[in-house]
This record gives sequence, C-alpha cells and structure tokens, in this order.
Amino acid sequence: MKFSFRFALAALAAFSLLAVAPAEAAPKKEFKVAWSLYVGWMPWGYAQDHGIVKKWADKYGLKIDVVQFNDYIESINQYTAGSLDGVLSTNMDALAIPSVGGVDTTALIAGDYSNGNDAIILKDKTKLSDIKGQKVNLVELSVSHYAMARALETVGLTEKDVTVVNTSDADMEAAWKTADVTAMVTWNPMVAAILKDPHAHSVFDSSSIPGEIQDCLVVNTKTLADNPDFGKAMVGIWFETLALMKAEATGTAARTEMAKASGTDLAGFDGQLKTTKMFWTPAEAVAFSEGDLVPAMDKVRNFLFTHGLLGDNAPSADVVGIEFADGKIVGDKNNVKFRFTDKYVKLAAEGKL
Repeated sequence: MKFSFRFALAALAAFSLLAVAPAEAAPKKEFKVAWSLYVGWMPWGYAQDHGIVKKWADKYGLKIDVVQFNDYIESINQYTAGSLDGVLSTNMDALAIPSVGGVDTTALIAGDYSNGNDAIILKDKTKLSDIKGQKVNLVELSVSHYAMARALETVGLTEKDVTVVNTSDADMEAAWKTADVTAMVTWNPMVAAILKDPHAHSVFDSSSIPGEIQDCLVVNTKTLADNPDFGKAMVGIWFETLALMKAEATGTAARTEMAKASGTDLAGFDGQLKTTKMFWTPAEAVAFSEGDLVPAMDKVRNFLFTHGLLGDNAPSADVVGIEFADGKIVGDKNNVKFRFTDKYVKLAAEGKL
C-alpha cells in the first residue's frame, strides 16, 4: 500500500463546524462510495476498473460508483457531509469523525486489520523501553499515535515519557535519514523502507495488538436500512474480487495490477499483504465480526476520549454508543452512532446474495 493518506483525525476539530447533511429518507438507485490507497483497499479500484462493480450493481438494478480519493481525510469528511453513501475507513476514524459528528454509521464489511503494518522504529536501540525520553516522529492523532500509546502501556510508560513530533507521512523516510530523528512510528510501505537501514530496529508493531486497527467499509446506517440491495451488492463485489486475488489462474495478474496502482511491485504488495490480516472469505469475516470486539473498541474509544476527540464537552468515553453484531451496546444506548453488522456478509457465506 502507498499509505500516504491513511492518517486519521487531524481534521476533526475544523470539520466539527460543518453541517451534517441528512441521510436519504427513501430507497434510491444510485450510490457513491470512496476509497483511498491502502493495501487492503486496492481491490475496490480493481473491481471498478474490471466491471465487477457494474456486474453486481446491475444484478440489483443499481448504479454504484466506487471512486478513488487522493486525500483519505477528505473522503471521510465528504461521507460525513452526506456527499457519499460509504467510505473506506479505519474503525477509529469512523468513530471519531462521522459518528462523533452525528452520522449514524455501520461497518458493513470488516475487510482486514493491521497485523504488523504499523511499527515503532528506534535508531541504534533494540528495546521498546529505550523510547523513554526520546522525541518520537509520527502523524499526530493517527493510528500511529494510537499504536504508540498502546505500546507504551506494555512497558509501564505513558505519553508523558516521550515527546511527540508531528510529522507528515510523506516526510517520514527523509526524516529518518537525519541525525536528530531517533524514534519513529509509521506504517508500510515506509516501515519496510526504513528498516533497510541497519541502524533501524522495529521494537513494536501492530501484530501485538491484533484486531484493534481495523480497516472497514462503512456506510450510512439509514441508507443501508432503506436500501438493503446496496449492502448485498457491495458485499458481492468485495468477495468476488478477493476470490480473484487468491485464485491460481487470476491472482498474480490481479495483485500485480493492484501493486502498480498503489505505487509498488508485486513483491512489495504481497509483502504488505503478509502484515495485513485479510478476511478472504465471508466465513472469516463473519467469525471476526462475531468475535469479542468490545475490548478493542473500548481501547479505541478511550484513546479518543483522552485526546479530546469525542467532542469538547464529552463527559466520558460513553458519549457515543457502539453497537456490535450480537446487539450488545457499549456507551450511550440513546446515542448509538457506530455499528457493526454481519447480516450481509452472512448472506454471502450462505450463498444467498
């Protein structure tokens, strides 16, 4: 993945001033969904280019446009404003931006989670505890920031023990080469490039917090409820494309095309897939959604709360309710704005799309 736009939350404060457009109140036939560059989201661009989106849209008498955004945060802002029916987003960003902004949002497909793509790298140090007292370059209030906070907990440290230096993801590799940068948190492909330096040592990565940094297709909850065929079509598109990626006859060509589109080669793309826990089949996705996601989301929402990202007047992390696939709710039951569902993926697992 060229993860150049997979940073989160920085635009939240400014965005909170925008008005939130109401969801569509009646069934409709045309839908627009946005994706941005990331290894786990490249299948959407491939599906659009190869007629898979049109095939499933036609099946249900719909028109679906899956469009690429070069700015990840802007895609989420456009979704929150009502210009999009769905967007590819991390679980953290979906909760922090549209849900906090009042847009009831459903994770229709949990496509993968980071399983090593996000890492803490130290220069000439080999233990995570060596980070104490250092300046740490990262994209502030991003999943990198979250990963660092979680890592510090494991060695009895807090964010007060380090100094965060907000650094653009585009500048990470160049910054690493400077003498004054000794600690960095970033994601692939920057991680892979930086670790080629013999002085660079990965001391923590997201494989130690499995299931916490999730990459999802999120959609407007009311739009989905009013248009169930939209949900069915999107799930059908996704799993047909994943099957092509895995099939012996089509996989290499499909992944090579996705690699090129994301700015790498097949080896680089496959390397990123190895540190991404993809749910290749509907059954795998259902199993993940039906697992205990409460602990992961509890950590995410508490991170957002402690960093002031659940709203200036939020009294606690409970201000926004989160509903899970089994119906369990954490947070305010009267203000549920983020939901997980396995309803449509189950239909795929049962061959009922």
